[in-house]
Amino acid sequence: MKEQSGIRPVTNRVDSALLNSLPEPVQRIYTSASAGLADLLLATFDAIDDSLFELANNARSNNDQNRYFETMREVRIKRKGVEKRFQEGLGNLFHTPPAVDENLHPHNQESSPNSDTLSLVHNDELEEQVAINAMVSKANASFQGPLLQLQSRFTAIYPELSKQQAVNPLAPEHLCLLFINVCSELDIAIRERLIILKHFDRYVMANLGQLLEESNRILVAAGIIPDFRYKGHVNNSPHEATAGTEQGSAGSTSQEQAVASQEELLEQIQGLLAQLRRRNDQHQGTGNPVSYPPSGHRNLHIPRMETSQLYQMLSELPPPALGNDLAQGQPETLDLQQLVKNLLQQQSRDGSPVALREADEDLINLVAMLFEFILDDYNLSAPIQVLISRLQIPILKVALQDRAFFSKPSHPARRLFNALARAGIGWSDSNEKNRDRLYHKIHDIVFRIINEYDGDVALFDTLNKEFDGFLQREDHKSRLVEQRTRESERGRIKSQKAQETVDALLQQRLENRPIPESIRDILLNGWSRVMFLAYLRDDTEHRWNSSLRAVDDLLWCLRPLPDGNEREQWVRVVPPLLKTLRSGLEEVSYNATRLDTMMAALKRELTEAFRRQAHEAALDEVDIEPEQGAKDKQQDPQETELPTAVQQQKALEEAAMEEHLVTVDGLLIGQWVEFSLVNGTSFRCKLSAIIKEADCYVFVNRMGLKVVEKHRRDLAHELRRERLRVLEQGALMDRAMDAILGSLSRKAG
Repeated sequence: MKEQSGIRPVTNRVDSALLNSLPEPVQRIYTSASAGLADLLLATFDAIDDSLFELANNARSNNDQNRYFETMREVRIKRKGVEKRFQEGLGNLFHTPPAVDENLHPHNQESSPNSDTLSLVHNDELEEQVAINAMVSKANASFQGPLLQLQSRFTAIYPELSKQQAVNPLAPEHLCLLFINVCSELDIAIRERLIILKHFDRYVMANLGQLLEESNRILVAAGIIPDFRYKGHVNNSPHEATAGTEQGSAGSTSQEQAVASQEELLEQIQGLLAQLRRRNDQHQGTGNPVSYPPSGHRNLHIPRMETSQLYQMLSELPPPALGNDLAQGQPETLDLQQLVKNLLQQQSRDGSPVALREADEDLINLVAMLFEFILDDYNLSAPIQVLISRLQIPILKVALQDRAFFSKPSHPARRLFNALARAGIGWSDSNEKNRDRLYHKIHDIVFRIINEYDGDVALFDTLNKEFDGFLQREDHKSRLVEQRTRESERGRIKSQKAQETVDALLQQRLENRPIPESIRDILLNGWSRVMFLAYLRDDTEHRWNSSLRAVDDLLWCLRPLPDGNEREQWVRVVPPLLKTLRSGLEEVSYNATRLDTMMAALKRELTEAFRRQAHEAALDEVDIEPEQGAKDKQQDPQETELPTAVQQQKALEEAAMEEHLVTVDGLLIGQWVEFSLVNGTSFRCKLSAIIKEADCYVFVNRMGLKVVEKHRRDLAHELRRERLRVLEQGALMDRAMDAILGSLSRKAG
């Protein structure tokens, strides 16, 4: 049925008004989180529908079956309204985010409970509250790092709301409370309500990490506390003093502290540059890698060129002779010192000699070292390095015009610089350039900066908005593909693990046993399917152990039983065992005609085994001998006295692997890595899913498509052989400033 025309426009107007009142980075986060949570909610309700149908199908009574079907009908009718109200509530969370540590109880309880208010309803609410607290605690523990960072950044954006307490619209407690409130209109019992909460936990809360990481990336790109290593925590109380010790390195509470830390870092760099300049003046011509000054030996009587003059001279330089294709050639770093020196010499031929101001010298050398770091940074893919290397003159002009480029994380040019580098981290193959939209977009941005920048930083603001919108659309598409890929791979790997487990257990139990062929056929071709499904559904139905116990009971019933007590037990075990086997095979839709034949053959084999005499007990030796032989072998002193050379080598390899296993265990969802192949090529991909049941890691490309799947130990081996490299995803400018400070500190001794 089509939606009425009078409803949808109102919702859109509300959303638009709400978005327009938010800061631009928060608008992007809201749009991204709204789309991501909508997808997760869709998967949640689909899983709820499947689960309720399964429960109704396996119900033991008509009442239970009717209750599950009624719940399923109720959810189907009202799910669209629940999803819509959830989106509206999410918008309210972003518009006026509550404090992170507010009470989680979904109902406003103004009075304390007493004997008159204690009832079954309150017991139901207690069960619901316990489930909520468990979800929130698990999410806070799983995503502690991203949550702390996002909380600090949101607190910096909403200072008028966070004078007393920190805020975070995407805090797990807020999302859980919102879901409880929007589900309050569902007329269902507490048992079914807990089923819905369990699926919300599995599909929404368990996948919250990717939304948090994406939100942090958006705020870092906007310059909101991009680097946490230089930020402290102001403690206002003894309690906060203790908490600040643990959280001080995780984030600060204001953007001003981020700016202050960057200014302090820039002052340290300028101090080291001045120290090296003085040393260079004293030892002119000693081969110092940083040239001071570009114009030659310092003379106090030579007039200094104004910064505006230097800027104008740089603006008059011809553009690079590359035409419209900036991707030609290799990434290159201009010798900015020599370039400026040549400009000064040209100026001197037209009049008296002229030199640079010391502050301008520092900026020129700082920009030169910045691009040296960029072109040595393995985190940047080669095609993006080529493009960014063309921005040396424009960035130098930006720095001369506004020194805040190096000290202010929210500077428009710096934000765009970081965004370009971060967006291109997933690039692998240069041959894809001609058909890749992201590469063409970055190319166009660099081209426009080179040809259109005339001193107005508004150009960078415009390009930032265009690039953010482009990335938002691309990320939404890739996120949908990645979610489908992740769910598909998770199901495939779990199915593969289930099949391997079933095959191994049946092989172990049937090995060296004289089992009749008809019963072997039942177990391998029939009951194995029952075990397979039980393994996959064990987290909800807990039937794996019972399916395995049926195999053990069947094999036990086939053994000769000379003891009277065992024969009595056999009489008690066989009837329910036959019923269990038949119902399990019927559940997996086993061929009905063949099932009757197989069950008749099974009864005959069991009856024949029951009639065997005591002298046939010798058949048990088949089961005992291998174990006894293994025991004797373990006790052989010749084999256990000293480890063999192979065992020693294996022990050394295990010790060497521990360090790399720790690195693998530290990988986070969304982390970019680079694999190197034996033929010399390499490719980059992002960790999309960790399937713990199989110790398997699934990686996807920028488009969300699966690239490679690796076992945990295989990844450790790749690290050990230096064929796997974990890429840094921090802001490019922050990493560059850190590296420059370290380099200058070493040169200054």
